[in-house]
Amino acid sequence: MKLAIVGLPNVGKSTLFNAITKAGALVANYPFATIEPNVGVVNVPDFRLEKLSEIFHPKKTIPTTIEFVDIAGLVEGASQGEGLGNKFLSNIRETDAIVHVVRCFHDDNVTHVSGSADALRDAGIIELELILSDMDYVERRLERVTKLAKSNDRTIIMEKEFLEKLSQHLSEENPARTYPLSESEKPFTKELFLLSAKPVLFVANISEDDIGSMPPEAEKLKGYATSNNAKFVTISAKIEEELQSLESSEIDEYMTTLGLEHSGLDVIIRESYELLGLISFITVGENEVRAWTIKKGTKAPQAAGKIHSDFERGFIRAEVISYDKFIDLKSIAKAREEGQIRSEGKDYIMQDGDLTLFRFNV
Repeated sequence: MKLAIVGLPNVGKSTLFNAITKAGALVANYPFATIEPNVGVVNVPDFRLEKLSEIFHPKKTIPTTIEFVDIAGLVEGASQGEGLGNKFLSNIRETDAIVHVVRCFHDDNVTHVSGSADALRDAGIIELELILSDMDYVERRLERVTKLAKSNDRTIIMEKEFLEKLSQHLSEENPARTYPLSESEKPFTKELFLLSAKPVLFVANISEDDIGSMPPEAEKLKGYATSNNAKFVTISAKIEEELQSLESSEIDEYMTTLGLEHSGLDVIIRESYELLGLISFITVGENEVRAWTIKKGTKAPQAAGKIHSDFERGFIRAEVISYDKFIDLKSIAKAREEGQIRSEGKDYIMQDGDLTLFRFNV
């Protein structure tokens, strides 16, 4: 999964990126400090892997990963190429979802492109640029489809009608993700790759002093996210950066002092999984304990295919036990004795935390 970190210049994007990836991206107090996107791959924290590794003592423990892309600060007019906008928008197009960082703190020492921070205005600027880029793309596609519709092909006529409605929706400054898509229209979206259709997680970057509270600007942003079919979290990028500079033994103590139960990284990844409809299943053994990411609703054969295509082609059955049931027993042998390991067929829909052994023919 690849997430684009976007926002106006100087809202804390690169600070957040550095904190969650430890990649050392350039952080500077001027617009366009980031031109080429910085990319960092992060292990997804999963306490279940730690517990299972204590039981199996594997040679390797392999978590699943998430990829963050630090996109340069977008500005008003980006959809028309302002501030290298076209390049930055194309970088977003290649990702699965958007982490939209919005500055919800006031600091006269940190430059703001509009003079001062205003969460709703700032969020709206980025959203509108994505919508305008999509409008241009949809209009060009509509022109092509309109010419083809003269053939009276029913499918093409239906696509034309859909694009007209979508174009109207966008022209009213609504993101594509809020368009009321019908089942019959879904096939027409597969090749659109619209920016404003991507799932969005709004991140309110608050000051260290506001940790544990919801400042007014963050409250406004939360309402905006809810009304625009997006998710919302609050973090302090500065605090996250400080956490990553500490020794692991010091992190828990510092978080307790701040009243934080989870790091910003944990929160963002958890919400991103939910945003994209992802879950993890786990394979265990003496060689490795490993997490695998799949979409919610994935059936057992397709999950097996994530490990190796041969597993999917020759799928016989999946032997499954939930993490919660296994952790009480702490033994595969005991789980078998007590009949807790289920044999599931081709129609079984995988669940988050399933410990799974796939049986297959070569």
